[in-house]
Amino acid sequence: MPSEVHPTVEDPRVERARYWRFSGLPGTELLTARFVTTSFTRHTHPTYTIGMITDGIEEYTHSRGRARVGPGGLAVVAPGEVHTGHAGVPEGWGYRVFYPAPEVVEEIGRELGMRGTPGFRESGIHAPEVSHVLVAAHMAAERGDRLTSSALARRGLAMLLRSHGRERVQDAPERAARPEVTRARDLLARDLTDPPTLEELAALVGLGPFALNRAFRTRYGLPPHAYLNQLRVDRARALLLEGRPVGEVATEVGFADQPHLTRHFRRHLGVPPGAYRRDLGDRVPRGE
Repeated sequence: MPSEVHPTVEDPRVERARYWRFSGLPGTELLTARFVTTSFTRHTHPTYTIGMITDGIEEYTHSRGRARVGPGGLAVVAPGEVHTGHAGVPEGWGYRVFYPAPEVVEEIGRELGMRGTPGFRESGIHAPEVSHVLVAAHMAAERGDRLTSSALARRGLAMLLRSHGRERVQDAPERAARPEVTRARDLLARDLTDPPTLEELAALVGLGPFALNRAFRTRYGLPPHAYLNQLRVDRARALLLEGRPVGEVATEVGFADQPHLTRHFRRHLGVPPGAYRRDLGDRVPRGE
């Protein structure tokens, strides 16, 4: 059973969140949380994000606009899609989230006859029947009931794809990506600890700083400095799951220190890195 990030106090004003792995679907993480003042910066996930709002209201921006989702609704974001998140009402919002790997959703889509990569016509979706099934799956996973949770999760995802799914087409920005922008991304990924300045990066790829910043944001949804922090957080997640100490991870991915990593980690995932490590690191020794 995953450990709590905060004491189990049912006061709706108290923020709490926990991540854990879902063995019923490969490559899937789960989150259950209540947020009031937490605000997520523009960020992405390598997985789908499928959040069932259980109380309150969440507001967020995404690649196609802005969504406002309440109970019975789902906040659905595609892999790599830049989005934010914050409370839409003073009392915040509670939700349960599945983060299924693209391969999982693609497999379910193929079973339904979808030939392309599954996507969704909307991001904020009001679908109480789907939400009910996925919340039940989430609760079963929390109880450790692998059979029930895996069956209900697949059923709920299939319902969601049938009612609101579509076959994704390659985005126009991706088709038109300038080679200079792709090279700039590769240079950032190559050295997380000592990246170039924007001026240096622009000179290395043969563009002006303003042109690079604009083209980079058009292609990836984030300017280079924010994209670098996304890469750092993603790498930190992988290292934490290997059981590496938080302070050591912070240095290795290029953050100044552990508090610096913690600030960015919370703004991307809603939990501090130590809690993420404890809850998801199956091979992690306890007691850090």
